[in-house]
Amino acid sequence: MPRYVIERDIPDAGSLTEEELHGISQKSCVVLQEMGPQIMWLHSYVTDDKIYCVYIAPDEESIREHANKGGFPANSVAEVRTIIDPTTAE
Repeated sequence: MPRYVIERDIPDAGSLTEEELHGISQKSCVVLQEMGPQIMWLHSYVTDDKIYCVYIAPDEESIREHANKGGFPANSVAEVRTIIDPTTAE
């Protein structure tokens, strides 16, 4: 199944409290549970003004549906074509 990187513009995301991040995470998980096992959240990276999320989903439409149902921005959704790391250089 395809993997996606979602860019979410959230001003001051890096200043969100642990409690706020907990609430956002809970909301995301509730929506994912309602949508079924075909979409999965792997992890996210929080920066100063954005959150980058990595998901496995059947298509971009599912990613956008999750964002809409959860009330999250999905400013950019990109399908991951391949993964490279230092072992790629070997």
